[in-house]
Amino acid sequence: MAPPHRHSRHGVHTNGPSRRSLLAGVAALGALGAAGCSRVASASTVKGGDLLRRLRAQGVVRLGIAGEIPFGYIDKNGDLTGEAPELARVIFKRLGVDRVQPVPTEFGSLIPGLNSQQFDVVAAGMYVNPDRCAQVIFADPDYQMLDAFIVRKGNPKGLHNYQDIVAKKAKFATGTGYAEIQYAIDAGYKQSDILIVPDQVAGLNAVEAGRADVFSGTALTVREVVKKSSKAEATKAFAPIVDGKRHVDGGAFAFRPTETNLRDAFNVELRKLKKSGELFRILKPFGFTEAEMTDLTAKELCGG
Repeated sequence: MAPPHRHSRHGVHTNGPSRRSLLAGVAALGALGAAGCSRVASASTVKGGDLLRRLRAQGVVRLGIAGEIPFGYIDKNGDLTGEAPELARVIFKRLGVDRVQPVPTEFGSLIPGLNSQQFDVVAAGMYVNPDRCAQVIFADPDYQMLDAFIVRKGNPKGLHNYQDIVAKKAKFATGTGYAEIQYAIDAGYKQSDILIVPDQVAGLNAVEAGRADVFSGTALTVREVVKKSSKAEATKAFAPIVDGKRHVDGGAFAFRPTETNLRDAFNVELRKLKKSGELFRILKPFGFTEAEMTDLTAKELCGG
C-alpha cells in the first residue's frame, strides 16, 4: 500500500481508527487470552532474535487478531478461525509450535500491541505498506487484493473505478480507516463528502437504502457481503491508481523488528505452501480465489 493506509485489508493511518470492527465475543476472548498466558518474554540479545526457540519451548504462539471476517476472527462457536489463523496453525506446526492462541484487539492497536510484546505475531491479514514497514517487519504476502464496489443492481450509474465516482458525482461511502478513503481523495473526491460507515455490512445497507450510490472495499469482502442481497451487486475487481500507477495491496503476517530469524523461518514455510498449492487450499474456504494468490514480496510493498 503506497499511501499510508490500511488493511484491509486494511487504516488510513497505521495507528488510527480500526478498519476491522470486532465481532461479538472477541473482547471477552481477549481477556481469556491475556489471563491464559503471561506477557511475552522480553526481547533477546541473540542476533535475529530467539523467539522461535522460545515458542517451541512453550508450545504455543500468541496471535494478534482484529476480529474481521475473513482474516482473523472468533466464529459463532467461540473458535478462532480466519485465513491468517488457519495459515498460522499450519506454518507454526511445521516450525515446531503446536498451538496458537488468539489475542483479540482493535486493528489500530495491533502494531503497538506487537511491539509492546502483548502477543508474538500479527495474524490479521494486515496490508504491507511503507509506514508499517518502519515499525514492524513483514513476512511475504500470503494474498493480494484489489478493490471493488457495492452498487445497486445493474450498476445504474456505471461506476467501475474512483475516477467514475468523481466524474459522475456519485455519493461515495467507505469504511472507518479504510485505504479506499485516500484512493477516492487521490482521484479528486472531496473528503468532507465521503460517507464513513463502520464496515461493509453498513456500506451495503447504505447503498440499498439510497444513502450512497457506491460503497468501496476490498474485492473479497464486497463480493461476500452482497451474496444475499436482492438490491445490490459487486462490481468487477480493479486496481486503484496511486501516483499514476495501478496499485495492488498484499496482506501478510507482521513480526517485531528484532525477530528476523522467526520471520525468515516463517517465509521458508510460506514459500513451500505457495509452491505446492496448499496455500490456496487453506485460503479458499474463506472466499479467496486463485486471482488473489501472489508472488509479491514484502520488500516490494515496503518500497525497498
